[in-house]
Order: sequence, then structure tokens, then C-alpha cells
Amino acid sequence: MAASSLFFSPATILGLLLLFSIGSSVEGVLFSKLKQTLIVTASPNHGQVLKAGEDKLTVSWALNSTVSDSSYKQVKVILCYAPVSQKDRGWRKTVDDLSIDKTCQFDIITKPYTKSKTTFEYMVKRNVPTATYFIRAYVLDFSENEVAYGQTTDAAKTTKFFDIIGISGRTASLDIAAGCFSAFSILSLVYFFVKEKRMAKK
Repeated sequence: MAASSLFFSPATILGLLLLFSIGSSVEGVLFSKLKQTLIVTASPNHGQVLKAGEDKLTVSWALNSTVSDSSYKQVKVILCYAPVSQKDRGWRKTVDDLSIDKTCQFDIITKPYTKSKTTFEYMVKRNVPTATYFIRAYVLDFSENEVAYGQTTDAAKTTKFFDIIGISGRTASLDIAAGCFSAFSILSLVYFFVKEKRMAKK
């Protein structure tokens, strides 16, 4: 009786294997498993402030000369949130599984991999929000999976950050129009108040 309860049909075993394989494939590449093989530098100094939609930065990357790069196909460069801009913001949370990691959300450029130093000038896009940032570059293999990386900050992410001021959606012309409308509203209110007082006296 006990022995028969442990018996699994071939269909059940196949189903369990399928579930296991699906579960294994869901997990993405783990950042903790990647080697830091790229040297990445950028033009903003630590603490420098850039304006979205107006300012540019220059980013460069090159391979550490002691590393084998036979599996490297592309380099993807991304703008990433610094820890200070992730605090209490779950939508920017760092997760080891890169398929669900929210640290780096703004693409800068993806280029074919080359051993020589590569430099790119990037105009900060208008949709980049106000925050503190660093830059990370991922090396992609021929299956477009991350296999290595490099970044402008240190491994503990404690230095070499810069700030970006996002576009609030308000412009000088809108502020002027809003001020004029407010002034007109106040003057209209005063006018009708005085007029009503005069009519009451009559």
C-alpha cells in the first residue's frame, strides 16, 4: 500500500520535469555572477549637475586587457540610479536577477563590441527624472545575455555620482501666464466687490 502510493506515472514525471525546467528558465542572469571586465568612465565629475534635454555627457569604455572576449558581441550602456535615489522607491529597487532589476532604466547606447576604446556623446533625454546617477555598461553575448559589465562607480556604489535635473513640465511662459491669470482674477474680484458695495449703498 505504502509502496504503491509512491508510484508516479510517466505522465506525472514528465509534468514535474516540465515544471522544473520552466521554473529554472524564468530566472534571469544574476548580476552577482558577472565579472567586471570593462573599464567605464564618463565626463561628469562627482556631484556635477546636468539638465535633462539640455546637457550632454561623454562616456567611454574599454576591455581589461587580461580578459578573454571570445563570447562578446555587443556593449549596452545604461544610466543607473545611485542608492540615494533608490531609497524607499520600490520601482527603482536593485535585484540580483537582472530580468527584474530596476537599477538601470535609461538606455544610452548599444554598440557592437570592439576591443579598442569606444567613446560616445549622449544628450540627456527629456524623460530622465530628477535623481542621482552613475553609468553601467553590460557586455552581451551572441544570445544577447549579459556576461560581463563595467561601471563608473565602485563595486559598493559609494562614489563618482552625478545629478540630473528632470523637466518638471512647467516653462517660463506657463509661469508668466499663470501669474497674469491670478492677478486678473484678484483684480476682477476686487472690482465686483467694490461695485457690489456701491450698489448696496444706493
